[in-house]
Amino acid sequence: MKAFCKRFVLVFALWTVAAVCGGLADYLFAYLQGEPLHFWAVFRRPLTEQWIWAALTPLVFFVAHHFPLTRPHLARAIGVHVAAFLMLSLLHCALAGAVGEPLLAVPANYHGSSLQLRFLEEFYSDIWMYWPLVCIQALIDSHARARERAKRAAELEALLARSQLALLRAQIQPHFLFNTLHAVSALVRIDSRAAEDMIADLAEILRASFADTSMQETTLQRELDLVACYLRIQQRRFGDRLAVHYRIAPEVQQAAIPSLLLQSLVENAVIHGIAPLVRGCAIEIRAERRGTRLELEVLDDGAGMQPGHSAGLGLANARRRLRELYGEEQAVNVSAAPGGGVKALVSIPFHDASGVTSAEVFSRDNTSPDRGRRSARPAQSVVSAGS
Repeated sequence: MKAFCKRFVLVFALWTVAAVCGGLADYLFAYLQGEPLHFWAVFRRPLTEQWIWAALTPLVFFVAHHFPLTRPHLARAIGVHVAAFLMLSLLHCALAGAVGEPLLAVPANYHGSSLQLRFLEEFYSDIWMYWPLVCIQALIDSHARARERAKRAAELEALLARSQLALLRAQIQPHFLFNTLHAVSALVRIDSRAAEDMIADLAEILRASFADTSMQETTLQRELDLVACYLRIQQRRFGDRLAVHYRIAPEVQQAAIPSLLLQSLVENAVIHGIAPLVRGCAIEIRAERRGTRLELEVLDDGAGMQPGHSAGLGLANARRRLRELYGEEQAVNVSAAPGGGVKALVSIPFHDASGVTSAEVFSRDNTSPDRGRRSARPAQSVVSAGS
C-alpha cells in the first residue's frame, strides 16, 4: 500500500506539471494577444483534465500490464485496449462533467447530450493520454523482465560456482587427496604407467573444478569423461569392492546437461553407498532418450537410504539448478533401488549441446589410452547398447 501511494503521488505530480505547462502556454498566448484573462480561468481546464487522468492512470497501467501488446496474443490485447480506451474516455468525460469542467465549444443549435458532445471533443486528446501510458507501462515491464533475467543468470552462475566448490570439498578434501597421492607413491616403483594414469585423472578433475563458471550446460560425453576420471581413482582406492557399469545410448552422447550434474549423482553414490561397506558393490550409470526427454540414472547396490536420510549439498544444488534452468520441465527422484541401494533418476528436456564449442569439451585425445598411458584396470565401455 505504501509503495502504491508513493507511485500515485509521483503520477499526480507529473500530471500536475504537464497541466501547469499547458496552462502557462495558454496564458502567455492570451497575454500576447492582449486578452484580459483571470489566472484560474486559464488553468482550470488543464488542471481538471490532467488530474482526472492522474486518477485513471493506475487503471491504464493495470490493463497494460496484464494485456501486453506482444505475441502470441497480440490481437486479443489490441481488442482489450481499444475497449478499455473507449470506457476510460467515457469515464473521463463523465467525471469532467461532474466537476463542472467547461466544454470547448457548444454549437448554436445543439440540443443533444453534453456527455456525447464532450466525448467527441475529447476523443483525439484522450488518445494522447491513454496510449503513451500503455507505452510507458510496456517499457517498465520490459525493464523488469531484463532485471529478472539478469538476476536469474547471476543466481545460476552462483549455483554453478557453489557446485564446483562442493565438488572440490568432496573430492580434494584431505583424505581423498592423501589417498590418491599415497596410491601414486605406492605405484611409482611397481607400475609407473598406472601412477601416471592416476595423476592424469586427478589433473582432469582439478581442471574441471576450475573451469569457466559461466557455462551452465555441457555435453553428456564431457560429463562422462569427468566421471570416468573420478571413478578410476576410486576404483584404485576400493579395488575389487567397486565395479562400474555404463549403459549409454549412442544418440544421447552430445545431449546437453547441466555441468557437474552427473558428477554430483555419482559422487553421492560413492560416498554414501559404497564407502560405508566392506563388501563389493557396483555403480551403474544409464542415459537414454525417451521421446522429448533425456533420462539420466545412477544406481548403486550399496548401503541404501538410511533412516533420517537427507540430500547432501551437491544434490541440493543440483535440484535447484535444474529448477532454475528448466522450471517445471524437470524431475529429480532419489529412491531405494530394488534389491538394495539407491536409485537417482533425473529427467530433463532433450536437446543437443550445439552451443558448446570444442574447447569446452574434453576431447578424445584428452581421455585416450595414449594420454598418460592409462594402464590401470579400466571401467567397462562408456557406451553400450541398451539401457
